[in-house]
Amino acid sequence: MRHVSQLIAVISCLVSLGSVASGGSRSPEPIFIQHCSGCHGLNGDGGSATSGIPRFRDFVGAFAGDELGRTYVLHVPGIANTSLDDETIATVVNYVMTTWGGTSLPKQFRAFTKGEVEARRRYSVSDIVALRREVVARLRARGISTATYPWP
Repeated sequence: MRHVSQLIAVISCLVSLGSVASGGSRSPEPIFIQHCSGCHGLNGDGGSATSGIPRFRDFVGAFAGDELGRTYVLHVPGIANTSLDDETIATVVNYVMTTWGGTSLPKQFRAFTKGEVEARRRYSVSDIVALRREVVARLRARGISTATYPWP
């Protein structure tokens, strides 16, 4: 069954890329599959307990409700090292937030914009793990939990 869902994911990516080649716009789901699912999985379940790839479901939205958390999201390795443009990144991050944020997504969710992505990506982050720790501490102080993360 897993192979079938992976095949469907590949076909979705190819259809999306064909749409781009013909002048259509790209849907965020195939972009997520192509650029993010290798680490975060097709269902946003993350990696193993020790992989350092946290689960999205009912946790990722918490980062959208914190200003430093919004910066953190835009500096995770998959985004920091991508060749995607800022508008596409905003679209994919919003897809992740609205698809898997669940109960963690702020009631007044503010979608990421191209301008915000551009501005926050200019901010220099020398240690993404330290930044995550700082954001998690801020969220915990407000009574908000986040996915488990194995690194100290």
